[in-house]
Amino acid sequence: MNMKNASLLFSSFFKTIGYLFLFVVFGLFLDSTYMHAIIPDTQHIATAVMLIGFAVLYYKSPSRLREQMLYAVLIGYIGEYLFSIALGMYTYRLGNVPHYVPLGHAIVLITTVYFCKESIVKTYRKLLEKIITIFILIYATLFLIFAGDVFGFVMSLLVIFLVRNKPRERLFYLSMYLVVTFLEIVGTSYQCWYWPETAFDMIPFLKSANPPSGISLFYFLLDLGSLWLYKKRHKVAWARMKNLRKLRES
Repeated sequence: MNMKNASLLFSSFFKTIGYLFLFVVFGLFLDSTYMHAIIPDTQHIATAVMLIGFAVLYYKSPSRLREQMLYAVLIGYIGEYLFSIALGMYTYRLGNVPHYVPLGHAIVLITTVYFCKESIVKTYRKLLEKIITIFILIYATLFLIFAGDVFGFVMSLLVIFLVRNKPRERLFYLSMYLVVTFLEIVGTSYQCWYWPETAFDMIPFLKSANPPSGISLFYFLLDLGSLWLYKKRHKVAWARMKNLRKLRES
């Protein structure tokens, strides 16, 4: 890779995932314990900011991605109440499900899609997949050694295992791992939420860090659920697209 392409790749990262990282740092800070010490109830402020970010991304996106964003919010609400409230997989600062969280799920999902659609990213897809896979292995191993993160390590291995035979979706899911890793580190550092010492606070042999390293595995359900709902609503169009894809590949 020459310097020009490296610069283009960095630019593509910054204008998609880079902007997302900045938004995450700012948005989650509004719900942090630091802000709570100044203003008692800041979740509403964080929700307002997240809603603005969601609206901007929504109106800049084509109709298909808009629809998937709405599905992601719906699935996000269901998933949050299931995993956080019902199963106790993690707990938010106030013991509730902040309204900004499902909106954030949709933003994370679509921003990662945009990153993977960048032409320079497609050109170096194979290289990026290798680099991110190496990062995942090193990151999860370090968390296992220094934080006893068995839960995260197992999920990280599952991520790599599940994407091995998915060449079309592989970069997306690996990129999602990076995004969720950053999101979780920021969120737990701000104490917006925390993870118990064992998986679901009830499986003693699956020790967990705060946050566990491979939690992006559960974000895959968000993507798969959104895509499934889209397919159900657009069966004819989806079948036509699959046929065109097969023709191009042949």
